[in-house]
Amino acid sequence: MFGSDIGIDLGTASVLVYIKGRGIVLEEPSVVAVIKDSGKVLEVGGAAQRMLGRTPGTITAIRPLRHGVISDFDITEKMLHYFIRKVVGRGIFSRKPRIAICVPCRVTEVERKAVEDAAKHAGARNVYVIEEPIAAAIGAGIDITAARGSMIVDIGGGTTDIAVISLGGFAVSASIRIGGDNMDEAIVTYIRRKYNLLIGERTAEEAKKIVGTAHPRSHNSSMEVRGRCLASGLPQNLIITSEEIAEALEEPVRAILTAVHGVLESTPPELVADIAESGIVMTGGGACLHGLDTLISEQMDIHAFVADDPVACVALGTGQFIEHIAKYRSSDFLTGKPGRALDFIE
Repeated sequence: MFGSDIGIDLGTASVLVYIKGRGIVLEEPSVVAVIKDSGKVLEVGGAAQRMLGRTPGTITAIRPLRHGVISDFDITEKMLHYFIRKVVGRGIFSRKPRIAICVPCRVTEVERKAVEDAAKHAGARNVYVIEEPIAAAIGAGIDITAARGSMIVDIGGGTTDIAVISLGGFAVSASIRIGGDNMDEAIVTYIRRKYNLLIGERTAEEAKKIVGTAHPRSHNSSMEVRGRCLASGLPQNLIITSEEIAEALEEPVRAILTAVHGVLESTPPELVADIAESGIVMTGGGACLHGLDTLISEQMDIHAFVADDPVACVALGTGQFIEHIAKYRSSDFLTGKPGRALDFIE
């Protein structure tokens, strides 16, 4: 069997699991279906996601993480245990694995401790907590130990983490609880207000991916969505355009731009010069929104670009950590000094 070290990107929207020597072996939605009365878990991941909005009164499909942090500890623990057992098998628990797991930057100590405890209760021998911008930067191929500034904008389902990294730590960082889920909610709200039509969040996410944009497209595109008319209560189809989605996304996109600008304003000039030369690296599922990199480039006057495989960057970075765990354990990352990138819990 391969090494038992595991890296986990515990995201609001999805969970990615990396096993040492094998790479990313699992990517599933962070959704759990449970029986309301007993709390018994019925389905986890993709099967549970397909139940969202379709469950009978006795079953509920929930997301146990909100804005990048645990909102339901027990369900998160069960979800982690399920995914670990799924990718490695039951035999791993004869020798508990070491687990590296990511959290947003600027989480509270209570939120950090909840992640540590959930991983330990799910079967971890040791837990390494890595802040997401560091993992995303490693996964995007950035040398975080270099004496130069690198800027990462990681847009996940529940949070956007922005950091300027130099010499393995944060020079400046910020985290806002705005991400892909907020974009979906903004689309739902926009269509309800403008057309008196209620659509589901999965439909909104599909519209965001297909015709969504943060910057005007060269050709206005459109797609058909289906929802329930709030006036008649009957099903209704609607053609939605990319211009309308851009209007719907104006508020969350503006919040991300404001946060990026705020981090740049607080960055020492020498590091800003480095960033101007190398550019702003964008990771996370939200970075895939059409035109967002172009908009950031225009607003910040610094080239912004989406990393190769942006969705997997955090998981890949966590995987690089567990692949070279001895190197990282001997580094200053684990000292617990202010501005630390990593924390280690025995």
